[in-house]
Amino acid sequence: MDWPHDPDGDEGSEGRRKYGQAVLAKKIDEGEDFPLDQSEFVSEHGDEPIRIDYETVVSVSEIFEHVDQAEFEDFPDFHKAVGAGLREADYWPYRLEHA
Repeated sequence: MDWPHDPDGDEGSEGRRKYGQAVLAKKIDEGEDFPLDQSEFVSEHGDEPIRIDYETVVSVSEIFEHVDQAEFEDFPDFHKAVGAGLREADYWPYRLEHA
């Protein structure tokens, strides 16, 4: 896919040093963007690449296809909903074992 910028450059994952939610968090200003509307966020950033792990890059819109929440009150709310979406999409690189 042709990305609007290099997923491993400074606008992306900073040369593969940042992944998943860390890259998404860089797109938000905590002091100004909350409450955050999902549709507006995806409209603005949907085509941008997010490196999930060392070999997987997906778009912001692909991640948010799995996020059910339409609005986020603050950063913790955003991270919880996006984390759940990443796990649902099997984009979360770590698995917890349940007893």
